[in-house]
Amino acid sequence: MASSSSILSPTTTTSIVHLSSKLPFPCATKPAGTTFNNNRPLTRLHVSTPTNKPANTSAKKPTSETVFFDGGAHYGDLAANLVLGFTLLWLPLTLAAVFRAFFLRYRFTDLRVTVISGLTGQDRSDFSYKVIKDVQVVPRFIGEWGDIIITLRDGTKVDLRSVPKFREIAKYCLSMADKPAVLKETGTKGF
Repeated sequence: MASSSSILSPTTTTSIVHLSSKLPFPCATKPAGTTFNNNRPLTRLHVSTPTNKPANTSAKKPTSETVFFDGGAHYGDLAANLVLGFTLLWLPLTLAAVFRAFFLRYRFTDLRVTVISGLTGQDRSDFSYKVIKDVQVVPRFIGEWGDIIITLRDGTKVDLRSVPKFREIAKYCLSMADKPAVLKETGTKGF
C-alpha cells in the first residue's frame, strides 16, 4: 500500500521520471540534466520564402469561384427521347439522351466554363470566358431546353447539348466575355 501511494504522490518524481523517459517528447516533470533517448529521424522543413515576409498580393489569384449553373442535361430531353425510343428508328437518339443524362455535367462559374463527361467523369474540358468569340443558341422542344454553341477565338466550336435555362446561360457567357448581350438563335424550334 505504501509503494502505490508513493507512485501517485506528487512529491515523488522517481517513478514519474522513469515512465516519462520512454516518451518521445519532453515532459514538465523531467529533472534538469537528463536527456531522452529518442532514435527517431528528424525532419526539417526547407521554406523558400521567409515566413515573416508577406507574399506578393498583386498577382494573387482568386481562391474561390461563384457557381452560376451546375447541372446536367435537361430532364425533358431524356423523357421525350425515352417516349420516342420505343420505335427502332429513334433508338440511337434515345441511347444518346440516356448517356447525356447520366454522364454529362455542365458548370458555369464566374471564372470558366467546365464540361465534365465520361463514365467516371475523367474527360474534363475547361475554358475561360476570355477566349469566347461567339455564343449561339438552338432551342429544342418548345423552347424548354436548348443547345449552346460556343465559338472560341481559335475557331473551336463547343457544342453543349440539352442545356436547361440555355438563354440565361448564354447571356451570362456573353456578359462574362465582355461581348454585347445579343444572342443568335439559329435553326428551327423542335427536336
